Amino acid sequence: MRDEGDLLAGFGSAAKAKSTLVLMDSRGKEFTSEQFAKFLGDYQDRNSVPLVLAIGGADGFSAEARATAQNIISLGKMTFAHELARVVLLEQVYRAFTILKGHPYHSGH
Repeated sequence: MRDEGDLLAGFGSAAKAKSTLVLMDSRGKEFTSEQFAKFLGDYQDRNSVPLVLAIGGADGFSAEARATAQNIISLGKMTFAHELARVVLLEQVYRAFTILKGHPYHSGH
C-alpha cells in the first residue's frame, strides 16, 4: 500500500467483513509476547477472515484510520523507524506462533 488513503479504501463497509484491521500505533494497547500470542490465537480460532496488521508512518495514523481499525496495538513506548517496526512486528508474530505451538524459540524472557 502506498499510503493511509489506500489502506482505508480497502476497509469500507463492504470490506470490513473480508478482513480485520489492526493498527500498530504507539498510543495502542501494549501486550507482552504471551498476551500477543493469545490475541493472535484467539483471533485465529474465532475468525475466518484475514487479520491485517498495519504500521503507521512517522506521524502515526489519522483519527479516521484509528476509528476504522478494529484494534490498535503498540509495540511499546519507544519510537522505531518504520522499517525497523516491520522487523520487530514480524519477529513478534513469529514468536507468538512459536508460543502457541509450544516451540522452544520463546523461553519466557
